[in-house]
Amino acid sequence: MVSKELVLDSTLVSQYIQGKESSLEILIKRHQQRLYRFIYSKVQDKDVTEDVFQDTFIKVIRTLKKGSYNEEGKFLPWVMRIAHNLVIDYFRKSKRMPSFKNSDDFDIFSIIGDGSLNVEKKMIQEQIYSDVRELVYELPEEQKEVLIMRMYRDMSFKEISENTGVSINTALGRMRYALINLRKLIEKHKIVLVN
Repeated sequence: MVSKELVLDSTLVSQYIQGKESSLEILIKRHQQRLYRFIYSKVQDKDVTEDVFQDTFIKVIRTLKKGSYNEEGKFLPWVMRIAHNLVIDYFRKSKRMPSFKNSDDFDIFSIIGDGSLNVEKKMIQEQIYSDVRELVYELPEEQKEVLIMRMYRDMSFKEISENTGVSINTALGRMRYALINLRKLIEKHKIVLVN
């Protein structure tokens, strides 16, 4: 019997297309953590992350069933692209992303010049944020929970205390240790925070 870990994504995709339902389950389990973190890093909302995650795999299943999958050997990047597009759709629907109407006096440079960061700096900054977010997952569970609630969900320490069932002082302490440990991880992984 071949270990589930040794079976290639492309083999599992082929097996699923041929009717072996359990192959998709292996694929989902194999990539769910990474995909979930990717989606959450963009939307910063647990419920929305769940929805986008579900919609991603509904789209994956439909595409595979239709027989229009042709990303041979690149299953994860393909799934990530689907998730990314669904995240963009979510922002468009919720009007949290600027949309520009096409008109004669439309000037692309007015949009590009709008931001204080140029494209390259913005990409570097996004990569730094992404690297730091990955490191957050290396923190002990209690510290990670408080840090995510405070930094990414903008919750007060009173709200964190109520949500976690610990005192405000304990929540503050966990946050302090989370930041100390995060700083150590940033140094260990040699992430340069300023450019």
